[in-house]
Amino acid sequence: MKTLDDKVVVITGAGSGIGRALALDLARRGSLLALSDVDETGLAETVAQVRKAGVAKVRSDRLDVADRDAFARYALDVVQDFGRVNVVVNNAGVALAGDFTDLEYADIDWIVGVNFWGVVHGTKEFLPHLIASGDGHVVNLSSLFGLVSMPGQSMYNATKYAVRGMTEALREEMLIAGHPVGVTAVHPGGIKTAIARNARVSAKESKEQTAQLFDKKLARMTPERAAEIIVQGILKNRARVLVGIDAHAVHHLAKLLGSRYQDVVAKTSKRVLPDKATVV
Repeated sequence: MKTLDDKVVVITGAGSGIGRALALDLARRGSLLALSDVDETGLAETVAQVRKAGVAKVRSDRLDVADRDAFARYALDVVQDFGRVNVVVNNAGVALAGDFTDLEYADIDWIVGVNFWGVVHGTKEFLPHLIASGDGHVVNLSSLFGLVSMPGQSMYNATKYAVRGMTEALREEMLIAGHPVGVTAVHPGGIKTAIARNARVSAKESKEQTAQLFDKKLARMTPERAAEIIVQGILKNRARVLVGIDAHAVHHLAKLLGSRYQDVVAKTSKRVLPDKATVV
């Protein structure tokens, strides 16, 4: 895929953050956009911005990516509307903080539903149409935490590792079959989005302190710069895209240390992570 001009691009989680930034970047490149989110207010704002940016065509839908039947209907509606789909960006994601022993099954089901099943649904439902387009691309958002693990992020790690594994295997399958579909796994580090403020936390975590740690110390890159890097990854058909200096640094450190990186992370985290909240 040498250009994104006149390509039909589907983006989930387009109501804010990286999803919105991608929509704006692609609108300026001449892409036709199918945008979705559970946040209808944020989604409406994104639509207004891409129209101001001169998008030729945009549709928006409220979509819970964890709802398989809803996603299947959505994919059919998008294809019927545009006649084709060239790129799918499975961007929608949520966060869940807390030690594994303190997590509730309801929250575990929630994060797995969005972060993993949402990506599976988006890939599965649109893949036949990407193949049929003759010029397709799947972009699945994993995370730096899909390359290295972090305490207090066990289920986020689990979903992002799963996205990475599925995406890499899918790319191999497309190559073997000779299908005209590129596949890219994206691993952002700290990006200035609302994911931490919208996260769920265990009963022993302070949501406010967790969000402050992310916003003030970890979130370094703007969504707009992240979107630029991701788009370049699509155009260069990269299998893996690391987003941010932190993503590159931590990934290389983990490769250098091997499994010993876990000991380093554990020691460092004791000094960095907020104290546990008092449960009454």
